[in-house]
Amino acid sequence: MIKMVAIIVCALVLQGCIHKVVTVPVKVAYKTTKGVVKGTAAVVGAVIPDSNDDDEEELKKDK
Repeated sequence: MIKMVAIIVCALVLQGCIHKVVTVPVKVAYKTTKGVVKGTAAVVGAVIPDSNDDDEEELKKDK
């Protein structure tokens, strides 16, 4: 009986620790990935010019 109570108490006490162990690495991975994706999008946008802007400027010059 005492062992069963001890197991239940330990499980309840360790829930907070397990939550932190799982969520902290996930949050770090999410923030890191988010930064990498934004950086990659900026680099791609700088390297590959947007042809739509050029077309709009040519149309304005023609008018």
